[in-house]
Amino acid sequence: MATALGALPALFISSISERAQGILLGFGGGVMLAATSFSLLVPGTEAAMALGHSRFIAALIMVAGLLVGAVFLESAHRFFPHEHFFKGVEGENHAHLKRIWLFIIAITLHNLPEGLAVGVGFATGEMVQGLPLAIGIGLQNMPEGLVVALSLVAQGYRRLFAFQVAVLTGLVEPIGGIIGATVVSLAQPLLPWGMAFAAGAMLFVISDETFPNPIGRV
Repeated sequence: MATALGALPALFISSISERAQGILLGFGGGVMLAATSFSLLVPGTEAAMALGHSRFIAALIMVAGLLVGAVFLESAHRFFPHEHFFKGVEGENHAHLKRIWLFIIAITLHNLPEGLAVGVGFATGEMVQGLPLAIGIGLQNMPEGLVVALSLVAQGYRRLFAFQVAVLTGLVEPIGGIIGATVVSLAQPLLPWGMAFAAGAMLFVISDETFPNPIGRV
């Protein structure tokens, strides 16, 4: 819903300044960074300690899970051909794919970890963990939806089609949420690992896609 709401202006305007895009993406990246820290890493450490681990072991679990999540996303970026809206084509064997499908793959790689993080957050059984994460990612998705839609309009796609694709990017996240919540709910000892993995995936998205774009624009 937040992604759709953010993409709505694309039905009426054709572009916004690069500075405005940078500010919007920078805002979204900051929100995601805060949500990753305070709704995944901190409660993940507490969950590991609640399972009987020492503070040191809990910290090691967070570091290890974070690295696994980041490496997993990096591997996915290398394996799947895709195209970022601002960074261009990445991955192998992209020559025969239409550009719109490259965009869709990039969107999937970007948003799936966000849904995964929300699902893991709610899997704790406490609204205080999942709700701030969901709100933070929702706020981030509003400017992202607008930038995605306007980028497609700028490349010659119809406004309605651009809006529909932007909305589709938001529909990817519930899939990740279901996966994250299901896996962690079936095995509670996996909760701290799941939260660390989701945090690593989120941090990779922030560093690889969100922050590099506004830096180049502002």
